[in-house]
Amino acid sequence: MNAAATREVFWNITQIWVMYALLVPTLLIAGYGIFRRVRLWRRGKPAQRFNQPLTRLRMLFRDAIVQRRTWQEPFAGALHACLWWGFIVLTIATTVVLLEHDFGLPLMRGWFYLVFQSFVVDVFGGLALVGVGMAAMRRWWWQPPQLVYTWEASLLLVLIFAILGGGFLLEGWRIAATNDPWGAWSPLGYLVAVSSRPWMNDNALRLAHVMCWWLHLLLVFVLIAWAPYTKLVHPLTAALNIYTGPLQSPGAALAPINFEIEQRLGVNALADFTWKDLLDLDACTECGRCTAVCPANVVGKSLSPRDLILDLRRLSHTSSDPTQPIINTSPGLSAEALWACTTCGACLEACPVSIAQMSKIVDARRHLVMEQADFPPALQEVIASLEARGHPFRGTQASRLDWAAGLNVRSIADAPDAEVLLWVGCGGSLVERNQQVTRAVAQLLERAGVKFAVLGREEKCTGDLARRIGQEFLFQNLARENIETMRRYAVKTVVTACPHCFNTFRNEYPQLGGHFEVYHHSEYLAKLVHEGKLVPEKPAGVKVAFHDPCYLGRHNGVFAAPRRLLEISAGEPPVEMPRNREQSFCCGSGGGLSFGEEPASTRVNRGRAREALETGADIVAVGCPFCLTMLEDGVNAVRGNQETKVRDVAELLWDAVRTNRNEEAADGP
Repeated sequence: MNAAATREVFWNITQIWVMYALLVPTLLIAGYGIFRRVRLWRRGKPAQRFNQPLTRLRMLFRDAIVQRRTWQEPFAGALHACLWWGFIVLTIATTVVLLEHDFGLPLMRGWFYLVFQSFVVDVFGGLALVGVGMAAMRRWWWQPPQLVYTWEASLLLVLIFAILGGGFLLEGWRIAATNDPWGAWSPLGYLVAVSSRPWMNDNALRLAHVMCWWLHLLLVFVLIAWAPYTKLVHPLTAALNIYTGPLQSPGAALAPINFEIEQRLGVNALADFTWKDLLDLDACTECGRCTAVCPANVVGKSLSPRDLILDLRRLSHTSSDPTQPIINTSPGLSAEALWACTTCGACLEACPVSIAQMSKIVDARRHLVMEQADFPPALQEVIASLEARGHPFRGTQASRLDWAAGLNVRSIADAPDAEVLLWVGCGGSLVERNQQVTRAVAQLLERAGVKFAVLGREEKCTGDLARRIGQEFLFQNLARENIETMRRYAVKTVVTACPHCFNTFRNEYPQLGGHFEVYHHSEYLAKLVHEGKLVPEKPAGVKVAFHDPCYLGRHNGVFAAPRRLLEISAGEPPVEMPRNREQSFCCGSGGGLSFGEEPASTRVNRGRAREALETGADIVAVGCPFCLTMLEDGVNAVRGNQETKVRDVAELLWDAVRTNRNEEAADGP
């Protein structure tokens, strides 16, 4: 490869000092735009978001550089990849030119000049143009409903297209005018050169080149100066937001309130947010993915996570008083919208830039509940029951141990040798249908020879409902009582069939000093099967579809264990619904909404039930008592002539394990 290969950096351009003179105000204007945003973020409360730098760098690489979440939508992922990598390569190429011309480093020479600075840069510049075309097609032709359509976004596309197209014109006219022997290494530039020669002489090429060069420069400087005032600032804010994002699912562990120092509970003003919350607002790319996957929005409720963030951003940029109330100041921030959230975390999973929409909703609920005592009557009854009885089922006559009738189940007070605490939970002990699941779990543990016990009447709600409704004070009281009870009995290992209890023990009790080894029942039962302590002997031979509970799958990453149990229980792997695993669709029960009142037309569970029935499965399997209740109700409402049943993974495993009529007779509650 010829070592003489190179080109003159500023061929045909004189008065280069003008470029540097224009660069100064350009950078000052852009710098002020960034400074304004940083100043807005600093109005928020402190937050520790720079610990564990190696972990954060991995997050940055995965979600900002590789853009893992952006690829969840293939077309949008492809267009963003074209633009992202195109501009990265073009920026590197511009830096090489700077080092060559201003610092005298001989970089634009030989193979590097031909392979990278000519061929690679040309190809990636072309990909960037393709990305602009795809974005224009999506924005101006397809127009998906989740996008925000503004003149600013359209003008930015036109500006970027003009800059990229101008770059190829400049390259092609230079190649044509100089008869560059290395021009063919730049395929798109060479195409422009070949196309221009028949109708442009050398003088025309030089004149067009110099005029286009200065116009190109002005457009680039306009883009640089304007970007911090537009959505195009998101490459900076998104990268910073991802780096400072939560190290675990932000829905799995909500931030506690320190009641000894906090004078204002919850959030009803911009000043109540942390600086990271305010950074979230500027990181938003307006892609609308959060709203597109929000179960409340999908079924027609007023909640739009995108609009909530954009309304907060508008207030952040326009309000001179950060202490002014924000709840009910716009449709996106209405109380009706806030109470529609199931806390499923679908918005968190979908967001490509790690915005925490859900925690902002719960923070606003905290203010409504604890400061204003203004929340739906049905949820007020839940809170009253939790305060008075330690569980949310105000009208139930069942006790914590009714489910154990006829079984050899010991209370932990009478079982000092117990190795495992079976945490039954409110749904598992006080709802008749769910009692069958709890019995199946207990019988499986007994069959496997596990020394287990229950708290019985000493068990209280973990507080998950209270925390997500917004009554943080009650949550902390319940949590501390449970932690103290479990410490008294030296509990180390907890198994529970409720993902909400599982999540609370695993991710939120450690905030209050409660550290336990916690298993969801599907994990623990799969472990027993693997160890040979449970041996399924008669697989059901039925078609099973599995519904991933939000608090088991999306918030805690437990996907394999329930599927393994279903495969050995049914005799074949479960069929998957179109939305599964991290993208699973909520049953509608989270955030206290299983106790809410809503019209049939906007019930999330019916939408999920239809999706389950469309698989043609004989059984819809779940791993959550609330999902069981909601999906049974939904399936019964929409199944028509289908005979589909809803069952827990433990029930199916027990069916496959038990082998005699005595066990079958003892199986009822």
